Amino acid sequence: MAGSYPEGAPAVLADKRQQFGRRFLSDPARVFHHNAWDNVEWSEEQAAAAERKVQENSIQRVCQEKQVDYEINAHKYWNDFYKIHENGFFKDRHWLFTEFPELAPSQNQNHLKDSFLENKSEVSECRNNEDGPGLIMEEQHKCSSKSLEYKTQTPPMEENVTQKISDLEICADEFPGSSATYRILEVGCGVGNTVFPILQTNNDPGLFVYCCDFSSTAIELVQTNSEYDPSRCFAFVHDLCDEEKSYPVPKGSLDIIILIFVLSAIVPDKMQKAINRLSRLLKPGGMMLLRDYGRYDMAQLRFKKGQCLSGNFYVRGDGTRVYFFTQEELDTLFTTAGLEKVQNLVDRRLQVNRGKQLTMYRVWIQCKYCKPLLSSTS
Repeated sequence: MAGSYPEGAPAVLADKRQQFGRRFLSDPARVFHHNAWDNVEWSEEQAAAAERKVQENSIQRVCQEKQVDYEINAHKYWNDFYKIHENGFFKDRHWLFTEFPELAPSQNQNHLKDSFLENKSEVSECRNNEDGPGLIMEEQHKCSSKSLEYKTQTPPMEENVTQKISDLEICADEFPGSSATYRILEVGCGVGNTVFPILQTNNDPGLFVYCCDFSSTAIELVQTNSEYDPSRCFAFVHDLCDEEKSYPVPKGSLDIIILIFVLSAIVPDKMQKAINRLSRLLKPGGMMLLRDYGRYDMAQLRFKKGQCLSGNFYVRGDGTRVYFFTQEELDTLFTTAGLEKVQNLVDRRLQVNRGKQLTMYRVWIQCKYCKPLLSSTS
């Protein structure tokens, strides 16, 4: 799945605003000299105008009959989206490796391990380009050190342990990727704009990547891509809101779960249960990574009256839906699922169309939450 179309990149601390990125707009007269500006501060007037705009476009709600249709036929709308655009709509997300070094090759993970175990802050400098990140981020590593400590002390889950997930028996020595030592799952993979860069960049022989999407059309495009390698990747159709349908891996078997512009595409009332189920798939010390749409993003302000489904939840013209989060909402979702905060950042970025002399204010949220280690008595 996808969020509200053009995607963006990295982040700014909201509760303690710091200098991130390399390109700052100090002189408003130079706004059209570049395609994007980092760490853009909003004035009180701009924030108030955005709030008014959302109030205006939220007054008229989509009728209940249509809301039911958008929910029941959500897979159809996403299938139609991918039939039209195939793999030409989104660019490959190579910026993910600077934002989420957990996805990078093993030598980078070893570097992070040393930093984490020394209990130091990791500053990851992102390259500045027009499609990806352009900032420097300082992260909390309260959980990350535990994650790596767990990996060094505990052998991979290769034992003949059978766990029951819903009505499906999954043996730890039989599921796809059972022999892997590092397992990543992307939920809402679309046509593979995250998965394929990971497989191309990370040559760790112990890596196995799972990817799923609501759209069978998207998964077919992944599986027929020349880069798809069944010995390193398993793509499957899955509805993360379906409580009866299990994932093809045992509980406690994943190191990383990725959610890139996907949680925003489901009904808000179903988000918590979806995160709860995903949390159970993580190993102790495993990490959940998210990047999604923030409150008052340009896309939210552009919606017209009659497109609002509920508070901050809208339907696009093609029938796909999108929600716009606050940091607090995401923190509640993850911590309620038993995860601990490593990072929760807001990215306010000014994108510029120099040809049309237009300015576009984007707001994204980026999160990392980890699963605590088991207690010694567990």
